[in-house]
Amino acid sequence: MQTAVNSINAASTALSTLQSGFQSGGAAQATGSSAAAPFSDLLTDAVGQVSQLEDTARTAVDGLMTGSGVDVHQAMIATQKADMAFEMALAVRNKAVQAYQQVISMQF
Repeated sequence: MQTAVNSINAASTALSTLQSGFQSGGAAQATGSSAAAPFSDLLTDAVGQVSQLEDTARTAVDGLMTGSGVDVHQAMIATQKADMAFEMALAVRNKAVQAYQQVISMQF
């Protein structure tokens, strides 16, 4: 749960920084290589954490089904963590696509 919350907070901070760069007229800085590398690293780490949570949930459910000592509540908690992390990643992706579409539709 803490891992999902940390990735959510990190993604939220990165999006806020990117948004403030566009609002302050620093669109050229926000799209430069200095801002792109940390943001891409952040997204890569977040996707990796989501994948790790999904693997943990899959292992817990498999353990529950085979009867190898996994409790029902442990499997349910693991699947809910993975679900919440995926939903947050999907929301961040949707916001990024929406921001991209707004930038593309701007007239210069």
